[in-house]
Amino acid sequence: MRYYFYVKNPAVHYLYIDINIDNITENELILQLPSWRPGRYELGNFAKNIKKFDAFNENDELLQWQKITKDSWKVNCNGAKSVKITYSYYASELNAGSTFVDYTQIYCNPVNCCMFISERMNEIHRIKLMIPEDFKIATSLKKINKNTFDATNFDELADSPFIASNKLYSFTLPVDGVDYHLHFNGECKPNKELYQNDFVPFIKECVNFFGGIHVNEYHFLFQILPYRFYHGVEHVKSTVIAIGPGYSINDGTTYLDILGVSCHELFHTWNIKTIRPAEMLPYDFTKENYARTGYVYEGITTYYGDKLLLSSGVFNITQYFETLEERINKHFHNYGRFNLSLADSSFETWLDGYVPGAPYRKVSIYDEGNLIAFMLDVLILKATKNNFSLRHVMLKLYNDFYKKGKGYTEEDIKLLIEDISGLNLDEFYKNYIYGLEEYEALLKECCIYLDFELNKSSSIFAYEKYLGIKLADVNGYKKVNLIAPYSPAWKVNISPQDEIISINGVAVKTDIHNWLNYFIENSPLLEITLQSSTEVKTVTIENKFKREYFENYHLKSTNTLSENYKAWLCHGNQS
Repeated sequence: MRYYFYVKNPAVHYLYIDINIDNITENELILQLPSWRPGRYELGNFAKNIKKFDAFNENDELLQWQKITKDSWKVNCNGAKSVKITYSYYASELNAGSTFVDYTQIYCNPVNCCMFISERMNEIHRIKLMIPEDFKIATSLKKINKNTFDATNFDELADSPFIASNKLYSFTLPVDGVDYHLHFNGECKPNKELYQNDFVPFIKECVNFFGGIHVNEYHFLFQILPYRFYHGVEHVKSTVIAIGPGYSINDGTTYLDILGVSCHELFHTWNIKTIRPAEMLPYDFTKENYARTGYVYEGITTYYGDKLLLSSGVFNITQYFETLEERINKHFHNYGRFNLSLADSSFETWLDGYVPGAPYRKVSIYDEGNLIAFMLDVLILKATKNNFSLRHVMLKLYNDFYKKGKGYTEEDIKLLIEDISGLNLDEFYKNYIYGLEEYEALLKECCIYLDFELNKSSSIFAYEKYLGIKLADVNGYKKVNLIAPYSPAWKVNISPQDEIISINGVAVKTDIHNWLNYFIENSPLLEITLQSSTEVKTVTIENKFKREYFENYHLKSTNTLSENYKAWLCHGNQS
């Protein structure tokens, strides 16, 4: 299977792909485009970007074909010994899992746009890039010559993104015999020394956590954007991280985001790329691969993506707490926790896992999964007198499942944790993974064991605290994007996407918080005028607020020298 990539007119964002298939003995070929991509557990519908599919024999004569499903094509070979498939793929979206072309680059996630033949998935898949002379290429694929690369099979091709660009800047960090390549594409000036000082410690911490790494090289491919952005996608030997703005990649929140997502995606090279649920071993690219263990493959990864930055010394305890607080607050501000369990929400990612979707419907395998991992980690430590931790569960998964070619089941995870901890987890699973039990009491118990304080405070925004609404900036306006059930706003017909125009006749524009505070102090009634999608409406709320909404949780460490804290930080005394 040989793939040729080229661009005719970069301005229209079409990537052209030719596939040459030799040694044909069949009467017909079925070309399949993946329906989804690993790392995003929902249907991708990539076929909507395919234009002008054609098939030719070795004499360049057209062959008849027909589309037989939303993302598969049947070609009548008519005696051909070799077939060339040609099509173009609309590549106008730039994120960590997309494919994009313009004057400066060909950026490709082959799982988006490379068709395969099921019976020939285990053959070598070779790609050749027809690119300008000044373009450099970043990829984990085996290099054959300047612009030609090999994948051992289709799985590796699908899992190996590449960037070909005239703006690539790269450097290499050798760590314990493995080369970690950092590639930056886009307008930026990365500080090599800064990245080396922080990346090497967390890379070592990840490798030591699992007792080794199964690749001989690893690539961080950074798509640097000119605006605020955050997205990462994992692969066995690489990750793509789309982030911005480019002018701040060496400092502030952007740099902290880079550290966080880079550690998270590197941890994935063990957890989900090699340690996989049975439902995803092997991947079936033609349909959904439903699994109820998202709290393992995304939740545990989210937990350790932050914690390993702390244990490696890259983050301090304050920076770590900020990440954990964010997850805790997202959990308590998500009313979907009263509707759909974590396991069921994992199953449902295939439907709407990566967009807000219907309010109050489900929880996040990242946020709730992170908290489940934190609580399990502490419960194992507590039950084993600090000797063992969640790390030992991950080691068992790596050594006894991945290395033996097995996928894990829901029951395997539970039994592993019980075996290591000696605990009976029936109630834990019933309440927190398959049920809708509140997390707060157990979270506080776990925090106390580590000498952490988990405190709650009022929201600093009056509209959250009193009215029970969250606002989002939309094109320079403040619009309602979430309403607490049974809150004052809920009861007076305020709706998502409503824009607040005025309070008590005063045009508030974007200064809603201060004007709301003013009228709460000086008026018995609040008359709020809103613009919805179809009407202007005014609602009245009595200035008698009986409870608060969207309270915020904060963490504080009382003793980072305690034995429990030190055991947690080093993943158990038997580590």
